[in-house]
Amino acid sequence: MSLRTVAELMTLSARTAPKSAGQDFVVVEIVEGENQRRLGEAMIAYGERTGKRKFDRDGQNVLASEVVVLVGLKDAKTLGLNCAACGSEACIQPNTTAGEFCGPNCALRLLDLGIAIGSAVKTAGMLNADNRIMYRAGVAARELGLIDADMVMGIPLSATGKSIYFDR
Repeated sequence: MSLRTVAELMTLSARTAPKSAGQDFVVVEIVEGENQRRLGEAMIAYGERTGKRKFDRDGQNVLASEVVVLVGLKDAKTLGLNCAACGSEACIQPNTTAGEFCGPNCALRLLDLGIAIGSAVKTAGMLNADNRIMYRAGVAARELGLIDADMVMGIPLSATGKSIYFDR
């Protein structure tokens, strides 16, 4: 089984993961080849440009990986519960500010994203594919336009004798 196949099964897991009120705002993409190289290099360049630490380390990991799965949220609406989990007494107007990601976001939608990511990495783990959830890959992928998402995380995959994502 190739890591591309693992990535495809991970996207299936993310897609079918449970979502709040059955509303789906999760988006997924697979990045490989030239776009993966661009992603790794963009991560390194982003760290140099901003002075933010460890973008170089994670960028090198992406360059050494075979494929990257991106999982994000796009145009996620609030549930209208006024639960205050996001820090506001009433539901917020989502995605009104922009930085590395667009925000604010409904906390329950962020949980949806986390469950989708967890489902995806569970699948990778069951298939013995080394992986790591990377916020930094999401920042660069968004900046490059590799995924149309307001918030995104990247999950690179590797299959070597020892995981390249630990003991870095």
